Amino acid sequence: MVLDAFIDTLLAEKGYSPHTSRAYRSDVSSFIRFFLKDENEDINDIECQKKFLQQVNTIDKNSVRNYLALLVRSKITKRTVARKLSSLKAFFDYLVKSGQIRVNPADMVPFPKLEKTIPGFLGIDDLFYLLDSIKADTWFNKRNLAMFETFYSTGMRVSEIEGLNIDDIDFKSQMIRVLGKGSKERFVPVGKRALNAVKEYRIVLKENFIPVFVNKNFSRLSSRSIRRILDKIVMECGLNLPVSPHTLRHSFATHMLDSGANLRGIQEILGHASLSTTQVYTHVSMDRLMKVYDKAHPRS
Repeated sequence: MVLDAFIDTLLAEKGYSPHTSRAYRSDVSSFIRFFLKDENEDINDIECQKKFLQQVNTIDKNSVRNYLALLVRSKITKRTVARKLSSLKAFFDYLVKSGQIRVNPADMVPFPKLEKTIPGFLGIDDLFYLLDSIKADTWFNKRNLAMFETFYSTGMRVSEIEGLNIDDIDFKSQMIRVLGKGSKERFVPVGKRALNAVKEYRIVLKENFIPVFVNKNFSRLSSRSIRRILDKIVMECGLNLPVSPHTLRHSFATHMLDSGANLRGIQEILGHASLSTTQVYTHVSMDRLMKVYDKAHPRS
């Protein structure tokens, strides 16, 4: 089926993660239902996809624009609309390359202009309070402490923490090999506190499992489970602040920048393809600096 073949291409040739591929599948399925004018269509049905392919050459940029307009009227955020458009562009590119259509009807449709949002982060005191609240009294808690110390020590993405294998960690050189977005490899430094927490947790496990962070069945801990564990820790410690794995990543970058780290260095550690993505953290630090100035300067 065409949708399965498209997703296989994303996974095998583009190096997309299973999570991203699922999102693309959902986005394209939504458009197909819109185009066929049947919200109850079973997109996994062969006949449904055949019906779509029979009519696909009638799709033009206005078809795509009408679909996006429907999303906007549904009050879906601009960021989500942009992601769905990106999914459609990739899908139609696949159809062009596989000879099923001549031109990509989404090529001439511009992305919505997105406002650069300043990422949320925790102050150093709140971050330390959160980490210090994790009691290393059981192997589960030792795992959680090791995991979130590693998050904060490296600024890794939740998907990267999920995919981390024990052979990726060089305890001697204090470096971690990270397989990031698009299967791009990078090496990031990791602090002694995080490494010691990982050592203590792995000693308790006794067996040398390949995934670093495992669940109760000793299989790889999923991103969803990691988020759920963090939610539980935040609730139990009474921090009363919105915290996600991405918050820890943003906190790492902000604290590094505040301490004088080079922006290019932070870019490499975070695995950002563009420096402009990293530069958003300068706004965070400048905002904090201005607040300090306004509060402290007698003639501000």
